[in-house]
Amino acid sequence: MLHLPGKISLSIKARPLRCGTPPPPPPPPPPPPPRPLELRSWSPSALLQPPPSSRNPPMTVCLHIYNTSSPRIDAPPSKFPNFRGYPFSGKAGDEIWLKMREQAVLDSSREPILSGYYQEAILSHDTLETALANRLSVKLGIPSIPRAALFDTFRGVLVEDGEVMDAVREDLRAVLERDPACAGYVHCFLNFKGFLAIQSHRVAHKLWSQGRDLLALLIQNRVSEVFAVDIHPGARVGRGILLDHATGVVAGETAVIGNNVSILHNVTLGGTGKASGDRHPKIGDGVLIGAETCILGNIRIGEGAKIGAGSVVLMDVPPRTTAVGNPARLVGGKENPVRLDKMPSLTMDHTSHISDWSDYVI
Repeated sequence: MLHLPGKISLSIKARPLRCGTPPPPPPPPPPPPPRPLELRSWSPSALLQPPPSSRNPPMTVCLHIYNTSSPRIDAPPSKFPNFRGYPFSGKAGDEIWLKMREQAVLDSSREPILSGYYQEAILSHDTLETALANRLSVKLGIPSIPRAALFDTFRGVLVEDGEVMDAVREDLRAVLERDPACAGYVHCFLNFKGFLAIQSHRVAHKLWSQGRDLLALLIQNRVSEVFAVDIHPGARVGRGILLDHATGVVAGETAVIGNNVSILHNVTLGGTGKASGDRHPKIGDGVLIGAETCILGNIRIGEGAKIGAGSVVLMDVPPRTTAVGNPARLVGGKENPVRLDKMPSLTMDHTSHISDWSDYVI
């Protein structure tokens, strides 16, 4: 007890000292039990919801998310054409278009890297007309002309003229039936420049007949640059045409090609000088023209005739006969030529005349 002046007393108690280490701290409280996992549906709009304590007034935001990746093509053909994701409103009974879409699905499953290619060229279109218009506009487009404008031009002709589309389908059948290298309609449609060149010419010829010669000539020029096929838009071409390989095929303004004709590469249907007027060859139905052949002047190649490879033809060729050589001569002679009993453009037989034409073979 300590007494201080002013009647103040102070009591001090000393705490006894302990030797050794201090006691350990008390253990921490146990953690709270884990909350049960709660599954909730999530939507992108949840990210845009303001917190409850926000003073900002509520606002509505619409968020649209588009999938820009190429869809995966994995629907079985048995569900064709109603496989998921691809619209279909093609004409009833268009068997070629149905088969093309089937083949596109199968090819995409075999080679997935091509799925986007097949989607853009085939599966994103509901008719053969629009698919072909798109294909030609892609191939023939130039920077100074919008591709959409070319597409509208091609589509307008193909949709409005049923005869043109009938010829397109006959050409597809002709290629598949006569060319052993053709694996299917899709293969022809995508990869055969002879087929695409002929269809481009059909559109150009329609424009030419409507007086739209400037656009028709532009298409002719682009076909020549892209496909190496030069057919004047004034030339008339029938149905069921096969341009096999097609490189170097030339046809003048007044040339006429009949139905079911087969023409190989580097064939010229030309004039004989600079005279104007009707000056180019007329090719009958079912004619087969071999590679590296020149047929010059306003002459007629009769129905079902065959022109051997490398020939130069300057005179009329009778129906169902074979002409070969430079200058071309009839196999069997002019007085009694050998007659063909089969349509050569369909058999694609280029060499059956050799035994009658010459007894000398290198």
